[in-house]
Amino acid sequence: MATKRTSRFRAALTDPSGPALGTWVKLPAMESMELVALAGFDFAVIDLEHSPMSLETAAQHIGVALLAGVSPIVRIPALDGGIVQRVLDAGAEGIMLPHVDSVEQAEAAAAAVRFAPLGTRGVGSTSRAGAWGATSREEYLRFGQEEVVLIAQIESAAAARAAGAIAAVAGVDALLIGAADLSTSEGRSESDPVVTALIADAVRDTVAAGKPIGNAGGATAASVQTSVDVGYRFTLMSNDASLLGGAAAAAVQAGRSVRYGR
Repeated sequence: MATKRTSRFRAALTDPSGPALGTWVKLPAMESMELVALAGFDFAVIDLEHSPMSLETAAQHIGVALLAGVSPIVRIPALDGGIVQRVLDAGAEGIMLPHVDSVEQAEAAAAAVRFAPLGTRGVGSTSRAGAWGATSREEYLRFGQEEVVLIAQIESAAAARAAGAIAAVAGVDALLIGAADLSTSEGRSESDPVVTALIADAVRDTVAAGKPIGNAGGATAASVQTSVDVGYRFTLMSNDASLLGGAAAAAVQAGRSVRYGR
């Protein structure tokens, strides 16, 4: 197989018409990922941090995503080279790592994601990432070095202040602001001026380092517009469970508005 694969997430980031749109996938049903793809999202983050999903289920989600045309990125709960290896060989186009607070942590993450000489990821080209051996070793390695993305989450004041330096680490491809954890760590609300100032500075410094930065927001045009106005290049619009719950609640509300005798 000589054809070069490209990262759908990276391609979406270069779209001049608007931000890359994604959502979290927390439900273990494969239909959830299929519906996310059919909706037209650019990428989906399979959430192994805040869901009880197994690694095997995540691998199945990745397979559905690749076939359905949405970029699969996996948020792992913590840096573990073995988990990174298995997730990427399952075909994930990227890793999202929570709570990256320092350059040293970012460098360790970048090493786990990249092959030698850039890092320590092992070679397993007979996995899905290598089309079960149908892709050449050269292409498998190229995709892992050039196309796979590492997204570092900024979720504390220390991380926000170091955002520019973290973004400048070779192998870190993007940052994501975790406003909920950042504000909670400071004992403040997300709208508190101290928190918004920390975020604004992190966005500024990340952009200055030449890297894209994103956020987790709501499922409305207003929310996405606010994200764009702040400077985010990609945004996560809610999650599969909340989108399902919101649609179900709206359906029931509409149904309850109907009464006998009209």
